[in-house]
Amino acid sequence: MRVLYFDQHFGTPKGATGSRSYQFSRALLAAGHEVTMVCGDYGRAALPLARGRGKFLTRDVIDGIDVIALRLPYSNETRITTRMLVFLRFALRAVWIALTSRYDLVFASSTPLTVAMPGIAARIVRRRPFVFEVRDLWPELPRALGMRNPLLLGGMSLLEWAAYRSANACIGLSPGIVSGIKRRSAPGKPIAMIPNCSDLDLFVQGRREDLDVPGVQGADFVAAFAGAHGHANGLDVLVDAATVLQQRGVRNIKLVFVGDGKIKGHLISVAGSRGLDNCIFLPPIARIDLARLLGSVNCGLMILKNVPAFYYGTSPNKFFDYVSAGVPVLNNYPGWLADMIGEHRCGLVVRPDDPAELADGLQYLADHPGECKAMGQRARALAEERFSRSVLARQFVSFLEGYCRP
Repeated sequence: MRVLYFDQHFGTPKGATGSRSYQFSRALLAAGHEVTMVCGDYGRAALPLARGRGKFLTRDVIDGIDVIALRLPYSNETRITTRMLVFLRFALRAVWIALTSRYDLVFASSTPLTVAMPGIAARIVRRRPFVFEVRDLWPELPRALGMRNPLLLGGMSLLEWAAYRSANACIGLSPGIVSGIKRRSAPGKPIAMIPNCSDLDLFVQGRREDLDVPGVQGADFVAAFAGAHGHANGLDVLVDAATVLQQRGVRNIKLVFVGDGKIKGHLISVAGSRGLDNCIFLPPIARIDLARLLGSVNCGLMILKNVPAFYYGTSPNKFFDYVSAGVPVLNNYPGWLADMIGEHRCGLVVRPDDPAELADGLQYLADHPGECKAMGQRARALAEERFSRSVLARQFVSFLEGYCRP
């Protein structure tokens, strides 16, 4: 079958962003299908495309995937209104592609929610099968994070309803997302839960001596946060925990922040004003380099703002990278990931908004290296048992094949 795949934030392992759509596209190719990927011009994706071929798009083949990159630069640092305009422009151009291209099935992966628009058009106008993947619940999450604009929330709610109703089937990345889809979909809608995956070949447990981070000494306990530095991530609590550690006179625990986002400058400023030499800030790095770094640290930090909608409604890439790398996870919010950490004893869960308890968790792991290592081994076992990329990719391919009649 010919799959027209829409993911505005598509990237490969050579870029500093998630590679779920790349890996799933490769799985489709391995199963004998064709894939045309329509994405945006996301700088961190570092797509190896021949630039300048057209005013509105660039087209090239990446590892067998026919990639159409719409020339709409995007960054997490831009204002919300600017980002929404980019989302809308992408969706309108994508609709045109959906109405004029040759394909057997449309697959669209949010966020943003507007990426569903070409799928809706393909389903209604051209009667093609449409499968919709939901990575975050909109407008539930924006509302929970404080958005109050009734026009935006109303528009997102209407688009969400239209996407779920028009799709032949949906994929959710977490239990809460699946429940959210069920609440607004037609009864009996086929919905699969396929969470984010662990790249077991890329992320492996490495050696501490391979860690090359300025400011880290050989005997230091290193905890890494790898991901977006936005308001939703609630990273102020990490800087506060670093402050608590410094006040306690703990010098051997270092917190490494990897990534970028709207509040990264704020975090750097606060850490500088407090004289925190235990906070180290690194720019976004390619996934292949991130894998090497995470395999060499002592702990992965799973930090989010204390928003109940996050508890069961998110599937963060970083968690699956941590467990694949064989490091324990220190998590600071309740939900399905916290439940899994407790069940498999592959890390610690502390209360939200409590920097002292977060500092306690870091000290406990640093003071119990044998137990910390055992947690990491159990984390890797969990990744192999539940979240293997190859297994979940085959599940994805089989799910799509069930809704296509070439």
